[in-house]
Amino acid sequence: MATPHTGLAATIRAWRERLAPAAAGLPARHGRRTTGLRREELADLAGLSVDYVVRLEQGRATRPSAQVAGALARALQLTSAERDHLYRLAGLLPPAADRISDHIPPGVQRVVTRLPDAAIAVFAADWQLIWWNRAWAAVLGDPSAAPPHLRNFARDTFPVGGSRLWLSYWPVTSLAADATAAAVVSDLRRASGRFPGDPRLAALLRDLTQGNQRFAAAWAAGGVNAHREDRKVIDHPSVGPITIDCDVLSDGEAELKIVILSAEPGSPDETKLRLATLAGVTLADHHAPSAQ
Repeated sequence: MATPHTGLAATIRAWRERLAPAAAGLPARHGRRTTGLRREELADLAGLSVDYVVRLEQGRATRPSAQVAGALARALQLTSAERDHLYRLAGLLPPAADRISDHIPPGVQRVVTRLPDAAIAVFAADWQLIWWNRAWAAVLGDPSAAPPHLRNFARDTFPVGGSRLWLSYWPVTSLAADATAAAVVSDLRRASGRFPGDPRLAALLRDLTQGNQRFAAAWAAGGVNAHREDRKVIDHPSVGPITIDCDVLSDGEAELKIVILSAEPGSPDETKLRLATLAGVTLADHHAPSAQ
């Protein structure tokens, strides 16, 4: 039987207390009584209710779901070994090597949280959106209102039936749409070889192959490449059209995709991008992603 010092409740509390707010991308505030995160801050970062975090730390909630465990691991910036330990404490099997990982390593977390003014999002190998900052939500609209399984760039690129686009709440035009679509298909093909046992990827490929003829044709062509850059025009409701560069960085074996939005330095688009970020912060503050 786990002791109070090694159980789930105490471990989550210890990890919360060791993570400095600045490391999580939170602003410095005067009068803090702790050097680590507050429960409210962890709840916001993980997309959980404060009450649920309290119950976890008090030992009244002992069996969080895999989705909640994953959200906590990302919010607490756990290493892969620590994430696996969290899963075991919760009575869960750690993610298998042939499954797509939604875990964001601490090094990636440090990089993206230290660039608060840039609009950044992190996607898993299957283009599932797993993290975004407030600047991203300000520029494109907050993704947290969308059902989690629809926060997927491949589903936005190849809509099925009458489904709407979820990753942007205002019109976005790609200036290299065909190349982007081909790269997304190629990314998914490479992921299918790297993660052959992943059920989420299998369901995504099934839905797109059966529901979108353009995807089915591109998939049958068999190309393998990588999605690295794009240029888009965002018709932002506050500042009007913004031409942005969309650059994609990849992280190691997990094949995370770090997407950074920027505009040409010194251009009117750079000014509008900054204004869009400021204009949308209030909206973004009212929508925290929910993982509970």
